[in-house]
Amino acid sequence: MKTVNEVSKLTGVSIRTLQYYDKIGLLKPAEYTESGYRLYDDAALERLQQILLFRELEFPLKDIKDIVTRSDFDKRLALDQQIELLELKKEHIENLISMCRGLKLRGVRHLDFTAFDSSKLDEYAKRAKERWGNTPEYKEFVEKDQKRSKSEEESMMANFMKIFEEFGCMKNQDPASAEVQNQVRKLQSFITEHFYKCSNEILSGLGKMYAGGGEFTENIDKMGGEGTAEFTHRAIQIYCG
Repeated sequence: MKTVNEVSKLTGVSIRTLQYYDKIGLLKPAEYTESGYRLYDDAALERLQQILLFRELEFPLKDIKDIVTRSDFDKRLALDQQIELLELKKEHIENLISMCRGLKLRGVRHLDFTAFDSSKLDEYAKRAKERWGNTPEYKEFVEKDQKRSKSEEESMMANFMKIFEEFGCMKNQDPASAEVQNQVRKLQSFITEHFYKCSNEILSGLGKMYAGGGEFTENIDKMGGEGTAEFTHRAIQIYCG
């Protein structure tokens, strides 16, 4: 048995937090001393470990309580899911590091991470609805979006913006060159896989939207440098013929 003070030192969780977990029924001590002090056994520490893993993945306490107190709670399955989410989180962080290195190489002094903000997906959804409304493409977009977790969404948007960073490294090339046209094909394939089936007609419309000013143009130019959105647009128009 360990006292609340010992558990706090072992795990780094404050005594006040452990007391709160007890109060809301999230983590009950194994027993209490006659003086009312909390005592924790190995089972309680195992539960705390699960709680901390879910907290690391930014689960709300209410959701964690619903998960770990269920009669059919599968510890092994939960661990598999946590590993998958942590890997996605790792990928997202690695993408951010890659972006910083790219900015450093381009001599950009002010680091701006807004291009990786998953809220950009809301803008994408808004534009998609305005342009395609009740089409199969928009329905496909909504269906795929609903299946994504927040971590998956962040990772996906990071990879999406990475494509524009690569376009930025090609700005000095002829937009009709094989390398640039392959990059357009990569963009089209990514949109089809993660958003909706991207026909040449849709891709052409997106190219105009990318270079049309506003938030899309700003974020693309932040990733690839000034002029990247316009360059991408020209490459897309050549690709779509």
